[in-house]
Amino acid sequence: MKNEVKSAVDFLANILRTSKHVSEQQVHIFKENLQNLLSSKFENHWFPSKPNKGSGYRCIRINHKMDPLLLQAGHSCGLNETVIFSIIPNELTIWVDPFDVSYRIGENGSIGVLFESDNTSFNDNSSSSMSSTSSSSSLSSGSESPSPMSMMSFSANSCKGQFMSEFPRDMGLKQFAAYVYS
Repeated sequence: MKNEVKSAVDFLANILRTSKHVSEQQVHIFKENLQNLLSSKFENHWFPSKPNKGSGYRCIRINHKMDPLLLQAGHSCGLNETVIFSIIPNELTIWVDPFDVSYRIGENGSIGVLFESDNTSFNDNSSSSMSSTSSSSSLSSGSESPSPMSMMSFSANSCKGQFMSEFPRDMGLKQFAAYVYS
């Protein structure tokens, strides 16, 4: 869980760093507090053998209303809600699941991957690494490219899976790239 939470926290901290109104010391305090808050919240809702279980509970969501944990971490470093809203996108979703952390900016934005691990040992102390999907190597094999949507496996039981299930599975690579770019 440490690596997944850290990747989400680092992503949000990097967004804060883009503001000239936030010092590096404030970013450090924000990161430390948010790491602790998320770890505590997820502690009894982390199921590596069933990664989609509890997905909605672990979702960090800003939809014109600030996620309470982000607000609490912001207050801990001296940032008020107005300042946080001026820096962080007002429509942001971050899914923090075992072995996978993804985000979406905007209600119709494409999903980006912050962290992905093929580690299935379920041991949080083991070293998980940042990696791309293993199926992406099949694109360079010279054979006919599979549909990018078919390369993605999302459970319809997860929030992210429900979002992804709305898109056609037969979408070609160029169509998918155009969608992601838009």
